[in-house]
Amino acid sequence: MAAVKDLNDEHLTTLLREGRRAAFAEIYQRYWCKLYSIAYYQTGVREEAEELVQEVFLKLWSRRAEVVIQHLGLYLTVAIKNQAYDYIKSQISSRKYQEYLIFQEIHHHPATDDIVNFTDLAEAVEDALGRLPEKSAEVFKRSRFENQSVREIAAGLNLSEKAVEYHITKSLRFLKENLKHYHTDN
Repeated sequence: MAAVKDLNDEHLTTLLREGRRAAFAEIYQRYWCKLYSIAYYQTGVREEAEELVQEVFLKLWSRRAEVVIQHLGLYLTVAIKNQAYDYIKSQISSRKYQEYLIFQEIHHHPATDDIVNFTDLAEAVEDALGRLPEKSAEVFKRSRFENQSVREIAAGLNLSEKAVEYHITKSLRFLKENLKHYHTDN
């Protein structure tokens, strides 16, 4: 039998269905960079792109006996795009939920100005923003203080929209954690 690296995709998928680890390893070597590039383009975050690619390959291996693959490259491309889509959707939902909680808190505590000195709060926010990575702080300020849309921020900072959403989510989490002592239970 020919060396695994010399086999075409169709033969590799046949061997994969049989549970041949060498075929899986060759598919991984052959497609990892392509899938990573797609995932990174979609998410704009290196670590997330790597995790998404890993997840695609884990699913490929675990479902190898039941999945019929006609065109391996196309199958993997669609799989990584779906994985990235699900990730982005979950990040957007998470961010919207965090914003909802913050606005609910503000709405339920209209007397906040009696409890918290806004000058102190503004200084605490500025201090917290100063401890964020520069890019995250810039994205957050443009989003929340300058009311720029994700698209406008992405264009202005030469980032993908997904990267802008990531920075906003990261900033919201950081601010929520670092400003929690301003929260009241009244």
